[in-house]
Amino acid sequence: MIALSGCSLVKQKTPTATPTPSTVQAVQPTPVPTPEASTIPDTNIATQGGTVEKTIPKQATIKTSKGEIVVELYPTDAPNTVQNFLAKTKSGYYTNLTFHRVESWVIQGGDPVGNGTGGGKMPTELSARKFEIGSLGVARGGDINVSNDSQFFICTDDCSWLTGQYTNFGKVTKGMDVAKKMAVGDKILGITAK
Repeated sequence: MIALSGCSLVKQKTPTATPTPSTVQAVQPTPVPTPEASTIPDTNIATQGGTVEKTIPKQATIKTSKGEIVVELYPTDAPNTVQNFLAKTKSGYYTNLTFHRVESWVIQGGDPVGNGTGGGKMPTELSARKFEIGSLGVARGGDINVSNDSQFFICTDDCSWLTGQYTNFGKVTKGMDVAKKMAVGDKILGITAK
């Protein structure tokens, strides 16, 4: 079973024992209307007066307190996401932010608040590209149409269930060993693109 929590992904294993009805309290969520893409507040730096790259770099290096992670970017699959990531990278947005979430299968960073609640919103860009070990994705909350505009994650283990559910905008080509060494609170020292 997979559950979504805030702007983070949660992988849950099927429980080994079924709880008795006396210990389980069902919580009925209040339905929230799904916003139309046109009503999502645009916090994408590339469309808010930031620089839109004319020649789009296809590679970025995430410099961390544990070493470097090099990623190939997918501007054809996720053009707005890649442009937004590159504009934030160029502006120094990610410098000194942390990886606030580290689990056995994923690391997540880029939150200016540092706890998974920060960042703005932008439309999700879904593609058929499969999520796999090393995939670079964009965090989101419960609405599949709305992604976070700053938080990104790297799959460090199988994450194939995310395919078609999250924006996949790149893949680690070097430094997967570094990604697997990350701990909560490790810093992003900067990101460069070429």
